[in-house]
Amino acid sequence: MQISKLDLPKCQVGEGPVWDVAEQALYYIDIFAHEVFRWDPASGDLRRWSVPDIVGSMALREGGGAIVALGSGVHSLDFESGEVASMTVNAEPETQLADGKVDRAGRFVFGTSDRAMKAPKGGLYSLDHGRLTQLDNDIHLGNGPRWSPDNRTFYHADSLRHLIYAYDYDLETGGARNRRAFFDSSAWGPIPDGATVDAEGNLWTAICEGGVVLCLDPQGALLREIAFPTRIPASVMFFGPDLDRLFVPTIDPSFIPGREAAPDDGCCFVIDGLGVQGLPEPRYAG
Repeated sequence: MQISKLDLPKCQVGEGPVWDVAEQALYYIDIFAHEVFRWDPASGDLRRWSVPDIVGSMALREGGGAIVALGSGVHSLDFESGEVASMTVNAEPETQLADGKVDRAGRFVFGTSDRAMKAPKGGLYSLDHGRLTQLDNDIHLGNGPRWSPDNRTFYHADSLRHLIYAYDYDLETGGARNRRAFFDSSAWGPIPDGATVDAEGNLWTAICEGGVVLCLDPQGALLREIAFPTRIPASVMFFGPDLDRLFVPTIDPSFIPGREAAPDDGCCFVIDGLGVQGLPEPRYAG
């Protein structure tokens, strides 16, 4: 196994990576810089788009372009023109949209968080062809939405509770129920952040402020603990032609008053030689 720093721009809050198999390109965001990136590992080409608000996550659309979860709601992003247009409005001004991913039926499922990070005012939502449904509430900071390979289990973290939850998931209806504690990350740092699931059904999660990436089996038992060059890894995503490289963006805490960054904070990394493969990411169908 080898961890390498990538020749990519430093981020304030690097998050939300999405590897697109069709394009063989990696997309990711910088939350507080209001930017979306597209990186082609083969050519080294890097593109970026600016959006008008904090961007909590993004997903590619089947019809082209992307959707972006901004503080004010879900928006479309036209890659050709750079135009951003509203699709849904966040009706809760005390919350902002957070991490989101697409299920295998083409729905965009995302969490929201309390802007002040003090109360469980956030929730969990599903956007299906423009129709927004609330799946859960009582969440401080939603992160790491992922599905098991058989689509029957959905994972979602409340980062400030240091808990990753598991839900029973119905892919046909998009329903999530029976929330229960799956993994308590308190001993590792403690913030469970972005996550992904490999082809064997194991959950990989970045532990922000803990300096580790963890691999958990489908019962929540720890399989691997990978020490990281920075204390603030923010997410994980398998990428590459064989989906066997793990992309890890990180956070530069110096934008927070009273915090200083270590040299590698905010950089993007790759972990090679893990011996596992990820799963293809679906596109939003709406």
